[in-house]
Amino acid sequence: MFIDRIKVYVEAGDGGNGCVSFRREKYVPRGGPNGGNGGKGGDIVIIASSDLNTLIDQKYHRHYIADRGAHGEGKDMYGRGGEDVFIKVPLGTIVYDFESNTLLADLIQEGDRVVVARGGRGGLGNAAFATSVNRAPKFAQPGEKGERRWVLLELKLLADVGIIGLPNAGKSTFISCVSAARPKIADYPFTTTSPNLGVLSYGRYKSFVMADIPGLIEGAHEGKGLGFQFLRHVERTTVLLHLVDVSDSATIPPVDAFEMVNKELSLYGPGLMEKKQIVAGTKIDAMTDDKKLKTFSHHCRNKKFKFFPISAVTGKGVKELIRYLSKEVEKGKGKT
Repeated sequence: MFIDRIKVYVEAGDGGNGCVSFRREKYVPRGGPNGGNGGKGGDIVIIASSDLNTLIDQKYHRHYIADRGAHGEGKDMYGRGGEDVFIKVPLGTIVYDFESNTLLADLIQEGDRVVVARGGRGGLGNAAFATSVNRAPKFAQPGEKGERRWVLLELKLLADVGIIGLPNAGKSTFISCVSAARPKIADYPFTTTSPNLGVLSYGRYKSFVMADIPGLIEGAHEGKGLGFQFLRHVERTTVLLHLVDVSDSATIPPVDAFEMVNKELSLYGPGLMEKKQIVAGTKIDAMTDDKKLKTFSHHCRNKKFKFFPISAVTGKGVKELIRYLSKEVEKGKGKT
């Protein structure tokens, strides 16, 4: 199950109360205050980890409450601080305050962290209030309340190449052909209902990550199909690989299909159309006439898009495409 958006409740620990206490020692006639301070409450910390791919852990554990600090005691003994609670999330998770929609953090690198709820400060014991004027204060400070709030966690996949296209354009077949990913493949639309990640190796000790972005149809930017749910994952990619079905069984002409998806990208956010986009005409093994392919190829070149005819089934054109993709990914990484 792929979970990429979840709301969780976080509650930091309260601070411990300060203590009111006085020394009681033999042969010490005047004694003095010795009440210790209360301990600090535990924080709630969200930390990015490469061990995770989805937010599914938070789906089943939505409330996080840290320990409170222990109260201070006599003999100048300070209260123990409450233990912090760490919430692990995948790389690429964005953290928002749910009520105000304020961005709290964008966790991209391994170990990136943000404190989303700070523990309350421990109260001061009466020993801390002793002065030359008031040598025996009979009061102490209560601990502060810990912060509490609802936070929204939103995952945007960190992939070098985002594979886009209409349902049944051959995205799942392609990613299974070039990587170890094994998505569901069938001859009906919306086979893929969540993004699939695949790692593609090339050259010597080199690789890049591809993400199959499902559910793009006309009106996706408005929430139709699955597009609105997964278009956000396109934002993180370095290069877009646009797959278009050019086979005899394609229900939509390639040029129309290509323009439809690009229209949805432009309507969702202006930055998506600024990304480097490479186009591939898929399923050329299922063509009896190359008229569609020639028309679409000419259209792409007129619009300055690099075009590759490929077949993921036979492997024709795939190596050339991967070679070009790897160069573009390296260029993109060099700019960041």
